[in-house]
Amino acid sequence: MSRRQRQALVARLRSVPRPETQPTPAEMRGSFAAAMTRPAPEGVATRRTVLGGRPALDLEPAGAADRGRLLYLHGGGYVIGSSDTHTGLAGELAARTGLRATSVDYRLAPEHPFPAAVDDGLAAYRDLLATGADPREIVVAGDSAGGGLSIATLLAAREAGLPQPAAVVVFSPWVDLTLSGESMRTKEDADPIFTEADVRAYADLYIGSGNRDHPLASPVFADLAGLPPMLVQVGADEVLLDDAVRLAARAGAADVEATLEIGPGLPHVYQTEYGRLDEADAALDRAARFLAGHLGALVGTGHVRER
Repeated sequence: MSRRQRQALVARLRSVPRPETQPTPAEMRGSFAAAMTRPAPEGVATRRTVLGGRPALDLEPAGAADRGRLLYLHGGGYVIGSSDTHTGLAGELAARTGLRATSVDYRLAPEHPFPAAVDDGLAAYRDLLATGADPREIVVAGDSAGGGLSIATLLAAREAGLPQPAAVVVFSPWVDLTLSGESMRTKEDADPIFTEADVRAYADLYIGSGNRDHPLASPVFADLAGLPPMLVQVGADEVLLDDAVRLAARAGAADVEATLEIGPGLPHVYQTEYGRLDEADAALDRAARFLAGHLGALVGTGHVRER
């Protein structure tokens, strides 16, 4: 671990001023886009498209495998974020796996509360299958709320009788809208980004007075049997730590292959710091190996870019 890189990251995150009043969703989206948007990595071409009836962004690395597809679901508390804000992160994962990726602009709350995002995730996955993609050649990934949405999408697909993809990777997944994880309180001082109140505000906008322990809103309470192999990466210094830990444990208890990686001293979705934080690049390489390894000979992938 580069201690200096980590210290610089935490200092930068803690220096972001907190608004005196609750910003509107539009203001939140604007500031998030300004802070988070990074371009696609060199050699990754982008193209606007539509998937499952929703705007989406295709990201295709040079020399991409003829077969295989990555479905990416961005984070942002179900309220902010887009395929544009996550072009860099999704593009890095595409480049490292050698797979064509599609990042979907699912509908956001509060304009479109639960279960709109799940409906859009399922529609995107269903569209991939309908256009001829072999489920054994599809992998899914997402971060934060997009990580929770990735799991919820696969649960919805299972309930719809659809086959599961080859594997799923989630970064700092938000999978408990009831906020019952102990780390929501024990890690609040260590987390340089979120407080419990911050996370609760997103939950309020997404589900309102609805059932917060619904399995498609909070997949940590779902029966995860039948889901594909899962890699869960999370930072030790984030309030969502226990979401990730409990998700992996629940998957394992349901006889799902589950790998949990906890990054010591690292914050929420630290993978976005690729190119600036050694641990971020290493985590993305491991995620790419995991996805490519579960595709293996099916698509001839597995050539994670060396750094």
